[in-house]
Amino acid sequence: MKEYIATKILLLSMATWGLFFTSSCVFIRPSSSKQFSQAKKSGPYDAIIVPGIPFDGSKGKWNSLMKMRVYWSVYLYKQGLAKNIIYSGSAVYTPYCESKIMSLYAEAMGVPKDHIFIDSSAEHSTENVYYSYYIARKQGFETVAIATDPFQSHFLRNYPEKINVNVHFVPIVFKTLFSLNMRDIEINPESAYVENFVSLQKRESFGKRLQGTRGKNIKRFFDPIDVDTIIDGKTALNFSSEILNKD
Repeated sequence: MKEYIATKILLLSMATWGLFFTSSCVFIRPSSSKQFSQAKKSGPYDAIIVPGIPFDGSKGKWNSLMKMRVYWSVYLYKQGLAKNIIYSGSAVYTPYCESKIMSLYAEAMGVPKDHIFIDSSAEHSTENVYYSYYIARKQGFETVAIATDPFQSHFLRNYPEKINVNVHFVPIVFKTLFSLNMRDIEINPESAYVENFVSLQKRESFGKRLQGTRGKNIKRFFDPIDVDTIIDGKTALNFSSEILNKD
């Protein structure tokens, strides 16, 4: 009950700030509801990209923000607006692969494993988009959208054009999310645990992390390869050492 109330408070706060952002800036971007209406006309999408959020294994369950993103992605899948889901995120600040954790929740909520893909390499929002879009194209997916909260959508709004990729945005509609029965789901997170984990804060300086946030640390890579049990043989990225230097 406490978790439910906390989730409602978080979502209400985000909705309030979302209203502020959309009502200011002279409506630079359409509201989440309008974008959702546009998505229903443009869809269904071959795949949606869902950026990760850290998972705290000591608490044994997702936080409100991860819960929100996963529920929204599953909702889009079950409504027929998304044919596949790409969860994106490495083990960044905790020793759990974010994309793997989210995929476990989605499976537990009824999304077939064959329709879930994982990018286990991204450590920043810009990398979520870049690497997941690459995976989508390698899978033959042509229509792709980013499905996340309005804040992250706002932050990423210009990035797809910057890297010359065509993706839509389907930000969370809070009114719709409030209507869902967002119960907690039990998973076993062991398969997402990363041995010898070192937090990004210890691996990179603040300046380096800031560059990553701006998409400056993205690595060029070759074709995706099948890898270890963390991602159950799904798509991962085989990097070369070359770094993109985009303005």
